Amino acid sequence: MSEAEKKSPPKKLTPADVLKGESPLVLTATLEPIVGDRFQPAGFPEIGHVIYKAPRKNGSTEHVCIVDSAASMANHLESVCQRGAHDLDLVDELNGMPYIRCVTGDLVHGKLPSDKRETIVTSLTEGHRIASSYFLDGAALKIDGAKGDGKFEGELITKFGIVLPGSSKAHPPPEKWWDVFKTIFEIDPNSLVHGVLFPQWQIKIPRALTAHLEAFGAGRVDRSGVKFDRLGKTTSGQPIFAVDDATAESIRATFVLDVSLIRSFGRKKGANTLGLSEKQQEFLVALALWKVQRLLASPFRFRSGCHLRRTTLTNYEQEVEIEVNITQAIKDAGLDQRSVTDVFWPREELYREGQADAAKGAEEDEASEETEG
Repeated sequence: MSEAEKKSPPKKLTPADVLKGESPLVLTATLEPIVGDRFQPAGFPEIGHVIYKAPRKNGSTEHVCIVDSAASMANHLESVCQRGAHDLDLVDELNGMPYIRCVTGDLVHGKLPSDKRETIVTSLTEGHRIASSYFLDGAALKIDGAKGDGKFEGELITKFGIVLPGSSKAHPPPEKWWDVFKTIFEIDPNSLVHGVLFPQWQIKIPRALTAHLEAFGAGRVDRSGVKFDRLGKTTSGQPIFAVDDATAESIRATFVLDVSLIRSFGRKKGANTLGLSEKQQEFLVALALWKVQRLLASPFRFRSGCHLRRTTLTNYEQEVEIEVNITQAIKDAGLDQRSVTDVFWPREELYREGQADAAKGAEEDEASEETEG
């Protein structure tokens, strides 16, 4: 019998098994460029990408390149939920999953008809997700399209059970955290997968799904390009610019799912359920697994010069295969009865020249490292 015939079939990973299994779940995918051996890691002008020497147990070092950070990978994992980069509707498989849209348009008799709504951003495109000012400072539309009386922020304060709103000591009492988890799940469950921070209410929920992309045995490839101004219509002349690429012995994407965190979002207490039910927790696991599966299912373009395809997927060297029916998971969690939350901004408010509140901006910048992506 050949080695190929002896090889055991991949272990199937289902949301139910993962929810009851060990935490964290660690998945490692090996990737390769679809053409050639060069690829473009994340980097910045005049800085380039990061290659560092990682110490190994035998006393040697290995050059490791950061291809994508945790924040960047979160953005990629959210992008697979949409139909396209400029088409913000969810893919068919996620029909029924609630999320938030910031919309504008011209009110007709105090209402905004659904066919007149212009979507600006969603909680899947905003770095702060449900905590973004695009949603908190807008007015949630009612079922008939009428504008709400107050800001969407006020609705969350009530549902979260926040005490001392407007104060630096604002917070939900311990027993109200179950309402926090349940409310976010019903409005935007994706925020529980990728984490969310409301600094004004001292609510911080870390990422349940974390990912990063690295290249091992990496080498830097320095090359250049040139811009031609054939008609002489610009002042740039004919600039030469640097381009940073990389090569590597192997490229690996690592996905870490904190199953214990998801289990902490709900529990049974006698005949009552506090926070999320088991099926709702299972949906969060299903959504996380579906995102990983979708990202790796076909060659994915992480950026213009970084088009990679998966070769293997393992869990601690055991080859695995993700098996998830996300459509059924949405129904089992009761989410197919929920609707998208549309938060309205008047056009003249949304597109006016910015006069940002400096204090608020500084507060959001301070939070961005943890929540962005």
